Amino acid sequence: MPVKIKLGLSLVTVLVTAIAFYYQHILGHDRIQYVVAFLGFFMIFAMWLFPEVKREESAGGVGAP
Repeated sequence: MPVKIKLGLSLVTVLVTAIAFYYQHILGHDRIQYVVAFLGFFMIFAMWLFPEVKREESAGGVGAP
């Protein structure tokens, strides 16, 4: 995935996480707001840490000799 797309997706994830964190705080869900924050930042961390899978096309899913 290109870096520009990862940056954009990271920004959107941070914004959604911040909104959800604030909304949970307003509702009085103290523990859940921290779960939301952890999951949001974990998603960003995982997206940057793990490379995307690249597969080569082969006949029937078996490598050619």
